[in-house]
Amino acid sequence: MDAQFWDGMYGSREQVFSGNPNGVLVAEAGELAPGQALDVGCGEGADALWLARRGWQVTAVDISRTALQRAAAAATDCAGRVAWTCADLSVAPPPAGAFDLVSVQYFPLRRRPDHVALRGLLSAVAPGGTLLVAGHDPADLSPHDDHGFDPGDYYHPGDVAELLDHDWTVLVNETRPRTAPPPEGTQHTNDTVLRAVRGHRPAAGNSAGPADDWMG
Repeated sequence: MDAQFWDGMYGSREQVFSGNPNGVLVAEAGELAPGQALDVGCGEGADALWLARRGWQVTAVDISRTALQRAAAAATDCAGRVAWTCADLSVAPPPAGAFDLVSVQYFPLRRRPDHVALRGLLSAVAPGGTLLVAGHDPADLSPHDDHGFDPGDYYHPGDVAELLDHDWTVLVNETRPRTAPPPEGTQHTNDTVLRAVRGHRPAAGNSAGPADDWMG
């Protein structure tokens, strides 16, 4: 599933998703103090806009330029608070230690033996920052041969939890019922959720700054 696939999907419909922020993000990040956030696989931008409207400075990343253009068009009230960034995270990792929140909501990150892309996302979390990963329960997933999609080829939140070292504190690692209707044409009933905090926040004056220099 490359840029061509995603551009084709977004281009085939006026709106792919509901326009509402993901329920896991709302439940787990609603009480976090605003800072720098990375929205991985931002799509049409609902999560990024929800964060920006709550005071976050957001870097919203997607491989699809079509999705990013649509998201930016909906962001008229968030000027200057969201950086819409086209990048392939498998080859262009985000800046290390730059984000107080890295949100990975239902993002199809393909497994690799060296875990390089995943480790890039983990490294992007600032000391004291939060990693939030949500996925569909693997029990609800089946291969889609027409798209060449096999759920076993991709990381799930539980896989990510197993790769966290002693620098991380896991606060949530569970399967829970979905709080919103499943995407059209799917039978998803449960989500898997990982929330973890990295190390300790640095002293004042050394906190993570903007990631304006990230080039996708």
